[in-house]
Amino acid sequence: MKRRYSLKKNEAIKRVLDQRQSVRNRHFSIHQRKNHELKYFRFAISVPKKYGNAVERNLMRRRLRMIIASQTLINGVDFFVIVSPNAKTLTYPMIETMFIQLLSKAKLIEVKL
Repeated sequence: MKRRYSLKKNEAIKRVLDQRQSVRNRHFSIHQRKNHELKYFRFAISVPKKYGNAVERNLMRRRLRMIIASQTLINGVDFFVIVSPNAKTLTYPMIETMFIQLLSKAKLIEVKL
């Protein structure tokens, strides 16, 4: 996934969190904000230290990035994904189905006609 799709600055993430338009389930929460200045989406992922060591946290980040890359997401939106520590018990297929359901609940997935 290209670097331009990531939210890099703390100010940008704080703007998304201040908007407080969020969707969540037991394992993930997605905070989103419309960004009409850009023609593409941007995202950031946060996995807390309570989740596990650095290897486990990075594995979860890589998995979520792969799921996001495999989906057709709407443009002009910034979103921030926060992973709950109890998501550690999930297998990859469970992570994929739950996260895609949450993306569709947040209306971030483009509808194919």
